[in-house]
Formats: sequence, C-alpha cells, structure tokens
Amino acid sequence: MSGIAENLGMVGLDADTRKMVLDTIREYGNKKLTHDKLIEFDKHNEFPKDIMKDLYDPNGVAVNMLMIPEKFGGLGGNSFDIYRACELISGYDLGICTSVFATFLGMDPIFVGGTQAQKEKWIKKIAEEGCMVAYGATEAAAGSDLLHLKTRAERVMEGDKIVGYKINGGKMWITNGGVAQVYTVLARAPKGVSWFIVEKGTKGLTADKHEDKHGIRLSDTTPLSFQDVYVPLENLIGEVEGKGLRQAQAVFGYTRLLVAAMALGAGWKALEHAIRYSQIRLVGGQPLCTKQGFTHKLLVPYVARLEACRAFIEEIARRIDGGEEGLQTEGAIAKLLASETANKACDNAIQAYGGNGYVREFPVEKIKRDIKITCIYEGTTEILEMTTFRQRWQDNINADGRYYDKVAESLDALHAKGPDVGADAAAIALRALSAVLKACYDQKLTANQHAHLKLGELMAYAETAASFCREAAKETLSEAVVFDHDAWRAMSRVHARQTASWIASEGLALVAGSSDIDQVGLVETLNLKAVAKAQKGQIADMDLIAKKMTEVFKEESITKS
Repeated sequence: MSGIAENLGMVGLDADTRKMVLDTIREYGNKKLTHDKLIEFDKHNEFPKDIMKDLYDPNGVAVNMLMIPEKFGGLGGNSFDIYRACELISGYDLGICTSVFATFLGMDPIFVGGTQAQKEKWIKKIAEEGCMVAYGATEAAAGSDLLHLKTRAERVMEGDKIVGYKINGGKMWITNGGVAQVYTVLARAPKGVSWFIVEKGTKGLTADKHEDKHGIRLSDTTPLSFQDVYVPLENLIGEVEGKGLRQAQAVFGYTRLLVAAMALGAGWKALEHAIRYSQIRLVGGQPLCTKQGFTHKLLVPYVARLEACRAFIEEIARRIDGGEEGLQTEGAIAKLLASETANKACDNAIQAYGGNGYVREFPVEKIKRDIKITCIYEGTTEILEMTTFRQRWQDNINADGRYYDKVAESLDALHAKGPDVGADAAAIALRALSAVLKACYDQKLTANQHAHLKLGELMAYAETAASFCREAAKETLSEAVVFDHDAWRAMSRVHARQTASWIASEGLALVAGSSDIDQVGLVETLNLKAVAKAQKGQIADMDLIAKKMTEVFKEESITKS
C-alpha cells in the first residue's frame, strides 16, 4: 500500500467489524438522535455537547476511532469504512456529521506531513482523550484560495536557531472552532505556507461566537483570531516550512469523497422520508406512490442519480484504499454530483410532502436547510467544475482528443458481455461528450469561462454513468446497496439515458450558442438519433424503480423521526 491510504494508516476493517461499528452508530442514533431532539438543538442554534461526548467516548460509540490507525489506539478504518460511517451519521444529522468529519479533516495534515514523533504525540493524544479537532485553513478574504492566505507565522529566534513561531491573523467558518482541543492551522511562514498544531488555551487564540447559520446549526462554526500565538518549533508539521499547500492538496481526493458520502446520506434520508410519506398520503383515494406524475418527477430520477453517486464513491474509495495516489479530480466529481443531486433531492422531498414539508414538525425541512452546505464547503460546486474541467481537458489533449472515446469503447465491451446495465447508452453519452470537447477545441470556446463550468458538469455526469454501469454489472452488489440487482440495474440504465440526453442537449446549446458552427453538422456529430433511440425503455424502468423503492421503504404511518 502507498499514497494517501498509507499516510493515513488506512488498513481497513473486516466486514464483521464494520457491521459492528455501523450497528453501534445506528443503535445510538435511533435512541438519541430523534428528530424532536435534533430540531430543538437546531431551534436554539446549540452545539450538542453531550451527544458529541457520547460519540467520542472511547468506551461508547467511539466514532472518532474509526480513522485513527490501530498503532495509535484506533480502529484503522479505510476510505470505504469511513464513507459508510459518514453516510450513516449524516442521515441522522449533517451538522453532527460535519463536526465528526472536521476531526477527521483536522488530523489529515498530521497524518500526511507530520514526523513520526508528531504522529505518536498528537494522534495518541486525540485518541486517548477523545479530542475534537478543528481544521484552520479558510480565511474571509481568501475562501478556498489557499494561495492568498493572510495569516502569518513569524519565526522566534534564539541566536541563529529557530525555536518557535508567533502566529497572527484570522480564520473564518471553522468547524469545531469553539469546542476543539486541538487545531491544525495553515499560515504563511518565511519559506511558504505551512501547517501548525495549536492547543486549546494557548495565549492569543480566541474563538468568536458560534455563527447563526442557515443549516447544520448543530455544528459549531466560529471565526478564529490569532494574536501573537506562540507555538514551539516541534508544532510545525513536518518541521519543514513551505509544504502546507502540498499537504493540503494531497488529501483533496479523499476529503471531498467523504463530503460526497455525507451528501449521499442526507439526500437519501430526505428521499426515504418522502417515499414512506407517499405511501400513506392519499390523493383521490389513492396513495401518492401510485401516481406516476409524483414518483417519476420528484423521486425516481434522484434515487437513480444518488445511487450513481454511490457507485462512483465506492469505486474511488477502493482505488484510494488500493494505494492509488492523486484522485483529486475524482474526488471533485464525487462531491460535485453528490452534493448537487442531494440538494435537489431534498428540495423535491419538501415538494413531495406539500405543505407539511414546509414546517419544522416534519424532518425534510431541516434536512433541506442542512444539505446546502455540501455544495459550498470543501470546494464550491463551481470550483469543483473548474477543477474537473482543467484536468480532464488536459487528459483529453494528451489522449489526442479520445479520452472519453476510449472509456466508451470499454463500455461497448461491457454491454456486449451483458447484463443490460445501460452501458450502451453511457457509451453514447461519452462519445457525445467527446464530440462536444472537439467542437469547443476547434471553435476556441474555452476562452469562455462559462464553457469551463458547463464542461466540468457534463464530465461529472459522464464519469458517474460509466462507473454505475461497471458497478451494476457485477454479480455481487455492495453491502451498502439496499436494492436487488433488477432495481439497481434499472437505475443504472435510467442514469445512463439521462446522461446521454443531458450531455447532447447541453453540449449542443453550449457550442451552438457560443460560435458560428454548422449546426447541422454538429447535430450529426453528436449523433442525436442514437441518443433518442437509447431512451427506449426509460418509463418502464422508472415504473420498476418506483415499485421497488416502496417495497424497500415500507411505511404504515407517518414518522417524524
């Protein structure tokens, strides 16, 4: 094993241990994380100290131990294990999951860049004392732009020897900012941006009041102020200046994958509530779940797309756990499509409830407020679209304009082998994307920033469609999939067809709307006839998914928890 997995000590749990961990979280969540209790914390904008104490208790739920390697007293979970936990916890409360995730995130700089002595000292301390950790990177004027940090770390000298640093500046939107015991802080040292470890109570470190946020109100979020905050040299992570940006970027693929998992959990919980509600809400004497206009508009497309996101998340998690390095683009794609899909799914869940969805008595109102943050933190949707575009545009140039054509060829081979998972429609989608990229190149449309964002979005659709086909074709489905083969493969077909239609229509609009290209020739290049033909069977598959989802999420009465 090498790369991020090795740096983070991600050995992985066996299936029985993972089930035990998830069952422990589920048992606690069902008892203590009821909607009635959570909405009270939300109402008062209150951080749930006792709940977090329970979750971090080494003799209790001990969710923080999941990421800590066994040699430091933890469980040594890998990407797959942590994705499963993040999905589950966020289904109860995304704010609580955000606080847990922040501890995972705050330890990353130590795992990736710390010396062995620093890991021994700080990771053991975090494990043994159940410390909450805060990740101090974002600043008011810099946002996600880590290159323009204002917070500075000035050397403290004894003669010609560096003995420590004084940190001055401020951070914004810091999760766990007011409750953490350990902070990892990014600051500009004389030789470049660097990470520092700061302990709670250090003179000059001040956390401002908890922000009054739109959502995730159970997550403590504060500004931080640093006024001559002294840290010894041994608290410079890696004990070498100037490696902070590389250390931060090294885990983007992994951390964004976990935010995608959080969005998946919250988005699916909203849909689950809506599916259950639709079975007991009568319209014209019939339950809503029997109304095709209801299920096929509000629920089924997002059930399929969230499961496409699951397939992609799991595929990338396995690659990380197998030692593959980088994957920043894949992490960006996972978070981009999962967060945007979950946000729309939550909006539709409110619509599905009608007036009931708009009041706080029912859980979908809160989930909708919470989910929006997943489109913002750990890289906004627009940053992720740009990240995806830049890397894949270069990949396509390096492949002589055939990057997605080659993936399409692999999908042709998959379709030829069977079973029918929509690989033929996905191949059509990828070839349409390849044609759009060629047209953009020929017409020099990438001088237009709008093209960057739109192409990044289309790339995300295409790559998740391809991944879903690969995963759905397997004889054994993932333990996380609650549907049978027939339903999951129908979802893969639905997502592949939607992707082909979306890429063709949006690509056509982008190129035709930005250039004087021969539109007839463009229509032929995009092969719109093949896109149209690929839509055959879509309604029948959506009917099947609607039936299966009500079987899986059966409801006898309205639930508020």
